[in-house]
Amino acid sequence: TCALCPPLPDPIMFLLIFTVAIGILLYYLFFHEYPKSIPEGDGWWGASQPQDTEEDEKIHPFTIETSEEMIQDLHHRLDQTRFTSPLVGSKFHYGFNSNYLRKVVSYWRKDYDWKRQLDILNRFPHFRTRIEGISIHFVHVKPPRLPQGQIAVPLMMIHGWPGSFYEFYKIIPQLTDPASSGLSGETFEVICPSIPGYGFSEAPCKQGFDTIAAARVFCKLMRRLGFHRFYVQGGDWGAQISTNMAQMKPENVKGIHLNFFPISRIGMNILPSLFLGKYLPSLFGFTQTDIERIYPFVKKNVYDLLKESGYMHIQATKPDTPGCALNDSPVGLAAYILEKFSTWTSKDFRDLEDGGLTRKFSLDELLTNVMIYWVTGSITSSMRMYKENLGVDFRNRIDAKVGVYVPAGLAAFPNELMHVPLVWARMKYKKIVSFSYMSRGGHFAAFEEPELFAENLQQFVQTVEKSS
Repeated sequence: TCALCPPLPDPIMFLLIFTVAIGILLYYLFFHEYPKSIPEGDGWWGASQPQDTEEDEKIHPFTIETSEEMIQDLHHRLDQTRFTSPLVGSKFHYGFNSNYLRKVVSYWRKDYDWKRQLDILNRFPHFRTRIEGISIHFVHVKPPRLPQGQIAVPLMMIHGWPGSFYEFYKIIPQLTDPASSGLSGETFEVICPSIPGYGFSEAPCKQGFDTIAAARVFCKLMRRLGFHRFYVQGGDWGAQISTNMAQMKPENVKGIHLNFFPISRIGMNILPSLFLGKYLPSLFGFTQTDIERIYPFVKKNVYDLLKESGYMHIQATKPDTPGCALNDSPVGLAAYILEKFSTWTSKDFRDLEDGGLTRKFSLDELLTNVMIYWVTGSITSSMRMYKENLGVDFRNRIDAKVGVYVPAGLAAFPNELMHVPLVWARMKYKKIVSFSYMSRGGHFAAFEEPELFAENLQQFVQTVEKSS
């Protein structure tokens, strides 16, 4: 051997090192204890610095009110709208068709009764309280009556973008008084908060308010209300906040019901099913419904998502820029929001001159949701939720690496933006007790199909309650 060459490793030592390395790898893969919760932490989002004294935890009744000057200003802006002519035959493929927008604006200006809508909004009790330096708004509805021997089940329902607490107004009576709606099962005590920066919840004044921060604030809200065991329901951002609440406080969250549960990671364990699942569905755990909703994969999960996700790229990078325009123009705001209520209810509505808006909603309902953004001036702060969550590496956040170990009920609506099969959902949600292929409905499920939604939510909670 060469005198200058290093000696070859002893075969026994090499074998020992190899064995130890393989042992470490096997332990990591099969026996390593992954964390089952995320830390609650703390935060402060107010304009002022946190005080040495304890934060005021009082809960104050709140009534939605607007001034006559605000409504007169709105009418003036509607009257001054400068419309753009649509392309011939474009329908809703280029966005909100301005021919139909003229009709919406005309109704808004002449027929829409904001005072009547205020009475509807104030029909349920509203409250505000300060948490982490900002004012948190929520609707809190207790059952008007309870069957003998029954205890009301606490349920928090969390909206997303571009929705609001108002999305749940049609479903609240079915949950708090199910007998009057012809439903059987649990009677709920419902809490519907506005996400900070949305509607009547104050916007965070500092950077970094993501879904984990929102989850912490809402956990604190439930504790402040005296609830230590409760259910959470959510769609859109509300689904992610609900998920984070379950990860953060599994000892408090009895179960989560979601109508939106996208996967944050597409790893090597999913890729084979994407390519071969259509041909060998049973091998990869797909049902026939999964096949129908997923394939053709490139069209439904690449092209269609690219068509409908342009807003996301803008809001995840420079939300304040479009916010300047939308906060100044009520018509621009309505077009931007209502276009989502068209396409996210059904992609087929892009082929209609009116976007199919009134097939599932009334103009009063749609405009009331827009008015919540307008009168609070909250469109810009609401869009910042995308920047705070997607402006960082979402896949490497702590919540992306932690499973959900509380009972989960997943409702897969056919017109949701993307379909996630049960076999994929199990990678995140470790204790799925119900997975339902809903017969109809899209992204705004509780707003669009309240009866169907309430029935599914009831079934999930009854399953959990019986098992516990």
